[in-house]
Amino acid sequence: MRRDGFDIVSFLGVGSNMGDAPANCRSAFARIGACEGVSFLRKSSLYLTEPVGDIQQNWFVNAVCEIRTTLSPESLLLKTRDIERAMGRLEKGTGGPRTIDIDILLYGQEVIGSRNLAIPHAALHRRGFVLVPLNELAPYAVHPLFGISMRGLLDRLEDDKRVERLKEGDGRFRH
Repeated sequence: MRRDGFDIVSFLGVGSNMGDAPANCRSAFARIGACEGVSFLRKSSLYLTEPVGDIQQNWFVNAVCEIRTTLSPESLLLKTRDIERAMGRLEKGTGGPRTIDIDILLYGQEVIGSRNLAIPHAALHRRGFVLVPLNELAPYAVHPLFGISMRGLLDRLEDDKRVERLKEGDGRFRH
């Protein structure tokens, strides 16, 4: 396991479907960038995305950010959980509505499988709401388990859920 102190490029997925979802995502980006041990590099556009699963809920706003961090994967996970709690996320299982959701998608080329953390994110290759914004930032990044670029994964994607780039002033996402 990697120790704190190494400088690693990581990609985080951010999503919200409660309240002002775009503002929630922007706030999460600001909070991520303010974390000690994290340098915020850039973010994708915001995307309006159809929910996955059987739960009836509002569409999500999703995006991806690229960071450089000296935090270990476990420390980064703790920071993201702190941000989620501070922004009002309640633990109600997976797949339901949320104020904010922050997932570690990639941490360098690390492969981690523990009780609390899976890197690369286990569903990354099956989700358009992750692959579309990730491709905006890093189509060349290679999935460490599959050896396929993010562009290659997007080209092979079988997810039929809609993913639409939000335009400034688009009011469809306020719930």
